[in-house]
Amino acid sequence: MMNDLNLETPLKKGAKHGQVKLVQEWLSLQNEHVAIDDDFGPATDAAVKDFQKCSALPVTGVVDTNTFERLVSPMRATLAPIPAHDRSLGELVVAYAQQHLAQHPREIGGQNRGPWVRLYMHGNEGQAWAWCAGFACFCLKQACDSLQVEMPIEASFSCDSLAHSAKNKRIFVGHESARPGSLFLVRNTPTDWTHTGIVVRVDAETFRTIEGNTNDDGNREGYEVCARTRGYGKMDFILI
Repeated sequence: MMNDLNLETPLKKGAKHGQVKLVQEWLSLQNEHVAIDDDFGPATDAAVKDFQKCSALPVTGVVDTNTFERLVSPMRATLAPIPAHDRSLGELVVAYAQQHLAQHPREIGGQNRGPWVRLYMHGNEGQAWAWCAGFACFCLKQACDSLQVEMPIEASFSCDSLAHSAKNKRIFVGHESARPGSLFLVRNTPTDWTHTGIVVRVDAETFRTIEGNTNDDGNREGYEVCARTRGYGKMDFILI
């Protein structure tokens, strides 16, 4: 994952493979949409120059360190540590989730693909790598690191594994005990959960969330991190 944040060598028109695909992903994420084909051709060259112009950088068409750092700056922002300042673990989980949401992480280049997916999924990507649990666990780990405490559950890419870990830790609860920073789990059956995310606010009949790999239907095969309002039906919670 960290290779996605470090430029190995400057890239320019005519380059193929290496980190060309990564540059094309970030250009597209920065609204300079190009084909993600590992070929630094005329379209990629034009997109780089336009990005440099809009970013007040020298318009060279060369992706050097300064241009690359500007391209990846949204991810750098999500990785910035948040001081604890006497906040609880749950409060810090929400703060980190909001920090990610502000940068609009989303897929690029296909289902469950792109730099954001690789960040949350430890370098993995592709159709098999639904990333809602990866996003929730990433924010939880950042909050634990800020407080210098152990993870309250075993991190996993699987909603079912998160539920089983929470049950073993006796922090698998109903909505009456949920609070900001908790993780919600969408229940399919008593032993199967299909989606997860972070509780941001708890109200009487609904709760607010920040969740990854979701869409307008609120299911697990979406494409972005977004904020949603949900009801309590078919929901379980992991108390953080």
